[in-house]
Amino acid sequence: MPEIVAIDTPSLGDRSYLVHDGEVAFVVDPQRDIDRVLSLLEDRGVRLEHVFETHVHNDYVTGGLALARAAGAVYHVNAADQVAFEYTPIEPGDEVAVGSAMRVRAMDTPGHTFTHLAYVLEAPDETPAVFTGGSLLFGSTGRPDLLGPAHTGELVHAQYASAQRLAAELPDETRIYPTHGFGSFCASTPTQGEESTIGREKRINPALTRDERSYVDELLSGLDAYPAYYAHMGPANAAGPDAPDLTPPQRAEADELRRRIEAGEWVVDLRHRTAFAAGHVGGSLNFGLDLNFATYLGWLIPWGTPLTLLGETAEQVAEAQRELVRIGIDRLEAAATGSPREWAGGRPLGSFPTARFGDLAQVRHHRPVVVLDVRRNQEWHTRHIEGAVHIPLHELLERLPEVPDGEVWVHCHSGYRASIAASVLAAAGRQVVAVDDDYDEASSVGLPMAEGRAILS
Repeated sequence: MPEIVAIDTPSLGDRSYLVHDGEVAFVVDPQRDIDRVLSLLEDRGVRLEHVFETHVHNDYVTGGLALARAAGAVYHVNAADQVAFEYTPIEPGDEVAVGSAMRVRAMDTPGHTFTHLAYVLEAPDETPAVFTGGSLLFGSTGRPDLLGPAHTGELVHAQYASAQRLAAELPDETRIYPTHGFGSFCASTPTQGEESTIGREKRINPALTRDERSYVDELLSGLDAYPAYYAHMGPANAAGPDAPDLTPPQRAEADELRRRIEAGEWVVDLRHRTAFAAGHVGGSLNFGLDLNFATYLGWLIPWGTPLTLLGETAEQVAEAQRELVRIGIDRLEAAATGSPREWAGGRPLGSFPTARFGDLAQVRHHRPVVVLDVRRNQEWHTRHIEGAVHIPLHELLERLPEVPDGEVWVHCHSGYRASIAASVLAAAGRQVVAVDDDYDEASSVGLPMAEGRAILS
């Protein structure tokens, strides 16, 4: 019986898969940090023979080429893909034997990209499995707009047809193993559950329960912004990325940190948002490691800006470095570990208050404050605090002059994005309060709510 091992990358909402029969193995859609895969191969005592890519990814840098080279495996990429490296082309309908009993068959499933493939795993007396990449997800499908608006219309119809093809050609008991859909911005709508089958998808997936027009209309109306770094992932993957260099960056002392901040470089504090608010190096920015660190840092940072990390421990810096190489940020200028007082070198620390929505409700009765909502457009349109200013976090750096004068209370849905925004505002010299609270509390404490378009659009 083949064992299918999911290799989670929760910070990017993705899964890679290692499949083996006890002797030989194949891998689908490996992430950049291939040491995780090599460790699994060693632990299970199996030999990697094949690496399969479902598509040229838009949300992370692949480890496929580097893994195949490191393990001496065959690297399968769609024959129609235009890439700059040598690989073994595979086409829809091709079958690859892995070991003595496993067979992998490629299926044409365009929609997320034009050349997207799914891979069906079959073995004697076993339930089939299909690795669907960014095609059929758990209760959803991959988004069709990542190649640009000129292609979205064609791809969304192709995505519907691909889902229908998978459902028509595979048995209901077929297990589904998607790459995207665990919080990834590559999913067109939120996914449902942690496992699924073709039969389950026939009951819950809009691409299989609705007619084509209603599926297309609903999907397109629900699309929102996706991270800016996606624009760099496709070209990086087509060029053939090497294995990442995870050598620790050089250590920076307090004077160097100050010079880098004053030069306009990014110095990023990895600590939790409450610790950052209580005391931090003036001018540093807060992207905590506790949530979608790489997604939001990659989204906001002007691509190519020199980057230095601040962490409490070397392990924290190493974790952040690993996250960053997955999206192609390979070079760190420096890093420092310890405490904010050490990093500041005797200079006064910056700080700002944190609060809850109940505090905001009370304050608005006594004095005027600016309420800044940094959630995405879809979140804003669903419901927002009456009188708030709306600037999505990913637009804040360019739209700072639009933030009205005065004391700014910034919020998101949970506090993570609000802390990033608060650090940006504080670095710009603004008086800021970070609302660290669940957005569902806003209406329960009496804050008036509204629906409609943004005050600042």
